[in-house]
Amino acid sequence: MPALDKHDSPLPTTTVKWRWPSVHPDGRKYVVGAAAITFFAFLLHVHVIDWVLAGLTIWVAAFFRDPIRTTPDGEKLIVAPADGLITMIARVAPPPELRGPDALADGECTRVSIFMSVFDVHINRAPITGRIKRIAYVPGKFVNADLDKASKDNERQHFLIEGADGLKVGFTQIAGLVARRIISFVHEGDDVEAGQRVGLIRFGSRVDVYLPAGTSPKVLLGQRAIAGETVIAEAGVSATLTGVSQ
Repeated sequence: MPALDKHDSPLPTTTVKWRWPSVHPDGRKYVVGAAAITFFAFLLHVHVIDWVLAGLTIWVAAFFRDPIRTTPDGEKLIVAPADGLITMIARVAPPPELRGPDALADGECTRVSIFMSVFDVHINRAPITGRIKRIAYVPGKFVNADLDKASKDNERQHFLIEGADGLKVGFTQIAGLVARRIISFVHEGDDVEAGQRVGLIRFGSRVDVYLPAGTSPKVLLGQRAIAGETVIAEAGVSATLTGVSQ
């Protein structure tokens, strides 16, 4: 067997086993409530409805599932903050809440929109390692989050994270038709790691990511993103990707 060069590293020899994802603490009360109603429906022999409620209980538990994610390590890597479908990639000005001398520049940047259906994991994660410089909540409407105007009209919460090297990335939690609650797990001034859980949106919504200047996305329209794992961009790298839906 040839010897390894000192710059080479052997492939990992351990294995990872699949495991049931846990239910996030914020959702456990909903699962318990749905399960209790289902239990009493079965006790009362409420035919058909009891099975419908059982299915609803399973769905609520699945909605609040909180799987473990493995985040790639890299100073310039920007990972997806949400699970879901890449539905829009556009050149836009960052929202006013994320602009300023110590925030994002006024010029256009690339916005990547990730739409979360009611079947996706709804835990949101930090796209980079750094400090939470700004959190801004904006009340609004609850139109379809898949529409472009949702970024300006809907209830939303903006985050700005600054890395140790000065890299700034903004992202926005946007409520949707069904979503009625945006939750943050962090506060301004907190230090976070890339892939760390930072928030949750209940029942279907969207997350927008604003990439730094000179940065192109490494994802394509129609791709599915996995929060904390999918690399959506590398800061400072501008390269056009093409692909085929099949």
